[in-house]
Amino acid sequence: MRVGPVEPAAGGNRTGRNLPAAIAVGVGLGAAVIGSLYSPFKWLFLIVVVAAVGVGVTELVRSFAARDARVPMVPVLAGLVAMVGGAYWGGPGWLLGIFATTVVALMIWRMFLGTEGYVRDVGATILVTVYPSMLAGFVALLLKHPAEGPDQVVVFIATTVASDIGGYFAGISFGRHKMSPVISPKKTWEGFAGSALACMAVGGWLTVWLLEAELWKGVLIGAVVVVFATLGDLVESVIKRDLGVKDMGSVLPGHGGMMDRLDSLVAALVPVWALLTLLT
Repeated sequence: MRVGPVEPAAGGNRTGRNLPAAIAVGVGLGAAVIGSLYSPFKWLFLIVVVAAVGVGVTELVRSFAARDARVPMVPVLAGLVAMVGGAYWGGPGWLLGIFATTVVALMIWRMFLGTEGYVRDVGATILVTVYPSMLAGFVALLLKHPAEGPDQVVVFIATTVASDIGGYFAGISFGRHKMSPVISPKKTWEGFAGSALACMAVGGWLTVWLLEAELWKGVLIGAVVVVFATLGDLVESVIKRDLGVKDMGSVLPGHGGMMDRLDSLVAALVPVWALLTLLT
């Protein structure tokens, strides 16, 4: 999620972003999400989730490797699959249990590779196991709802994406006051305001339409989303600055890496799951 004014890229536009490519990729991702969510087999959406988050995990592991932090790719990806599947078929207890088991197993795995850099490698491994792997399990908990699972997922994703879109266009149009120059120089308070308005509008609309709940509940969900989505974006910016990279990858034209799209989603996921569980 990028909100705020940017310098034009060479041969690019004022946004410094290939907007047609970004829109095309966004439409394609949206089609994959909607198509799998409302298919006769809801578990197809879990495959989309595991594929997307798996690419994000791969980007993080490779970025950490550039700073000599060794994260075992295959075991972490296996843990991701187990946590998402366990959350959907078993519920929150299974998600927590599989997460704890995965962390212990990964610590033991690294132990057999020697003592040098053990704390560094285990710290990076646990970070990837939590962010984004374990957090992704909560989307399976949303999907698990017997009556409104797909609709709840749509409310979550659309509201979070609205934060990105609203903030992006408000930032490039009105952005003047930087929110965090050290962490993310492009992010502005005007962009944040655009994110907030978009989130609350989309959250309120979809909550009434899809979940048949009161408008204020959707507005509240939107307000919570914009806070956590923005913080999630800042967290990823800190990680990238520490690793010395501009984007986590280049798999998505016009967007960057998969983690550059997932940062806001995984940060907002748990609060949205909690609110939807309590309010609807």
